[in-house]
Amino acid sequence: MDVILKKDVDGLGHANEIVKVKNGFGRNFLIPRGLATLATVSAKKMMAENVKQREHKENKLREIAEQIAESLAKKPLRIGAKVGESGKIFGSVNTIQIADAIHVLGHDIDRKFIKIKEDSIKEVGSYKAEITFHKDVVKTVDFEVVEE
Repeated sequence: MDVILKKDVDGLGHANEIVKVKNGFGRNFLIPRGLATLATVSAKKMMAENVKQREHKENKLREIAEQIAESLAKKPLRIGAKVGESGKIFGSVNTIQIADAIHVLGHDIDRKFIKIKEDSIKEVGSYKAEITFHKDVVKTVDFEVVEE
């Protein structure tokens, strides 16, 4: 029996794949749990159209993410921090402050998608952060911590 998977199933396949399974497994496990549907001719056509539309949307999102990444690479990213007499920062710079600095430049990036290359930033200087703009677009952005 051929079925179209609605969700990823371990050891079987990924969502929107047509897989061949035994009749009992398909009718008694996959279909009742909403993990798959029968792969009829009309269901295959619908799946092909949905996949085509989803790919088109993904391509647009990827292009937008690449444009944002390129614009951030061109602009200097500066983060102000209070500095003590010894040259060390009070506290440390984290992803929230980087996300706020990016927001000032006109882009909204969630702090969950920002990873700082160093363990902790406690001094003034230049650093790098890895930002995930899209699942396929991950760029390293330079930023500078300056004294306020």
